[in-house]
Amino acid sequence: MGKILIPTAAVRDEGTSFHYLPPGREVQADEEVVAIMEAVFQEQDIQYLKVKIWTTAAPYRETPGKVKLIKAEGCLTVEIETAAFLSIAQFRDVRFGQLLSAGDDISGSNWDGRQWQRRKEVREKLIRLAVDICINL
Repeated sequence: MGKILIPTAAVRDEGTSFHYLPPGREVQADEEVVAIMEAVFQEQDIQYLKVKIWTTAAPYRETPGKVKLIKAEGCLTVEIETAAFLSIAQFRDVRFGQLLSAGDDISGSNWDGRQWQRRKEVREKLIRLAVDICINL
């Protein structure tokens, strides 16, 4: 909880991204936008991780075998939109970056709810950082 994640790529295991880009296993983030995000975080001495995301719209298909495969591909987290957002941004030629601070953690064997609803300060921090990143774009 509280660590900021910068998606650098997303495994495309949902449906939306395939309507915007040719079929493929992954979609990459805009490297220039990722670099700007990193510069803002470093300037403000904020810890972050650059990660590959598993995007799936089928949470009940997150089986132990599938999680093991996805982890072997280098994914740290799973969520539902990153692949779609990255694909649409590329299709529309729009600069886009994403920062995450919550989501299903597949780095361990047990899910941790992290009391997300009680952590208002984390969400406020993310909004301030997003504004700073946009100003630097």
